[in-house]
Amino acid sequence: MGHDDPVTKALDDLIDLLDLEAIEVNIFRGLSPQEERQRVFGGQVAGQALVAAGRTVESGRVHSLHAYFLRPGDPNVPILYDVDRIRDGRSFTTRRVVAIQHGRAIFNLSASFHVDETGFEHQAPMPEAPDPESLPTFAERMAPFAEKMGDWYHRPRPIDQRHVTDPRRARRAQGDGPGPPHQKVWMRADGTLPDDPMLHACVVAYASDMTLLDSIVMPHQDVWDDQGLMMASLDHAMWFHRPIRADEWFLYDQASPSANGARGLATGHIFTQDGRLAVTVVQEGLVRKISRPKG
Repeated sequence: MGHDDPVTKALDDLIDLLDLEAIEVNIFRGLSPQEERQRVFGGQVAGQALVAAGRTVESGRVHSLHAYFLRPGDPNVPILYDVDRIRDGRSFTTRRVVAIQHGRAIFNLSASFHVDETGFEHQAPMPEAPDPESLPTFAERMAPFAEKMGDWYHRPRPIDQRHVTDPRRARRAQGDGPGPPHQKVWMRADGTLPDDPMLHACVVAYASDMTLLDSIVMPHQDVWDDQGLMMASLDHAMWFHRPIRADEWFLYDQASPSANGARGLATGHIFTQDGRLAVTVVQEGLVRKISRPKG
């Protein structure tokens, strides 16, 4: 895309991140951004694995994926994606992808692709939400916490996020107590994407992992990067009901129905701005309180 704007460059970098290198039949290589991370962002691995699966499919759109995060990804070395062509049918095509680093599987994904058909039509209604353009940007919402967030605050972001209500960090800073395990966030890619439906699905998969686990801590005092709190994605499932453009606003309605035993469940419904239910997401995450020795 070649834009000089730093925010749009972040989207260019994401597109490059999802443009895997084919190194052998059914084997692809993906890189991680040059960022100071202890582990690879889960949405990146999910998006890249879906790209690898899609590169081996001749017809049909992705309609579902189911994935497990097995080990933390090392951001300093490439990730190999090994695709197993499980089934090529007339209506459905199934792929399994294993992401490998240091000779070990770090992530496993199964994805199914469906040729477009006509059928019954209904959906849950879209919840009410203010226009995304009327809401503060991420930088505006998080400005009071810029010093604590450090480089994380100033980093260019490929996905524009507009929280409908204050996230947990802001609520705690304002002295508000825990709230219900529910949040709504408007999102879109911060720039214009090419007209490739598979790329849009992969960008939505990338974005779907960005805020979902936050709904688990909404009823509690903690924030995801607090010392003594460990949060990580365990598994991730998505159902793509209707086509969606990732570079147009979509509402991510998220809730956590349960947390117990160091695990929390979060669900999300993604609606296009005109009210169509496009994607359903379910994720379980590790939410572990770590006891630190005193003194």
